[in-house]
Amino acid sequence: MERMFITGASRGIGRAIALRLAAPGRELHLQGRDQEALVEVFADIEARSARAEIHVCDLSDPAAIDRMLVKLDVAPLDVFVNNAGIAIVKPFDRVTPQEWAQTIAVNVTAPILLAGRLAPRIPRGGAIVNILSISARVGFPNWSSYAMSKFALEGYSQSVREELRPRGVRVINVYPTATATELWDSVDGDWPREKMLPPEEVAEAVAYALGRPQDVTVENISIGNIGGTL
Repeated sequence: MERMFITGASRGIGRAIALRLAAPGRELHLQGRDQEALVEVFADIEARSARAEIHVCDLSDPAAIDRMLVKLDVAPLDVFVNNAGIAIVKPFDRVTPQEWAQTIAVNVTAPILLAGRLAPRIPRGGAIVNILSISARVGFPNWSSYAMSKFALEGYSQSVREELRPRGVRVINVYPTATATELWDSVDGDWPREKMLPPEEVAEAVAYALGRPQDVTVENISIGNIGGTL
């Protein structure tokens, strides 16, 4: 049984990845904050003849992460997909200390805590997949806290990649441009959804990278709409 753990799996890119990876012989562990949405994804996965378990957890709380990891208790774990994240979109001088702290907690600290605990369970040929963003490489106006967190995770993941390379564990970073998810419902402005990347395309990129032979690694995938960033 191939086991995979996906954060932020209740909607958007995480949901698309979970559905794309669901297949007979796989067990998917799904993290999110919305239990009702996770139950819907759970049902869709089982309809694809895969097994699933849900884990309702607030990733901004390290104690909640510890409790989830105790319940998760999967060994070995073949794939960890680090997808969950939040975005505070406003001018840099209007981001509050609490918003900075929340962004760091969810987008940086949680992935670090999870990777540190889960990586020892990943066997040769397994993988950590980080859903980063073009914002891990390029800054945009009003996205300072989000870019800060993604730049931080980029540096962390590059170092972890080199530490895990001798063990044959792959670290795969995916850099989508703007993707048509529910995130944009809470962002002020007129954002052209028709120029955004469908989340299913990000899921296809993840499936492709994971589908390579265990001694082959696709380490960095940039993916976007041919029309541009937005």
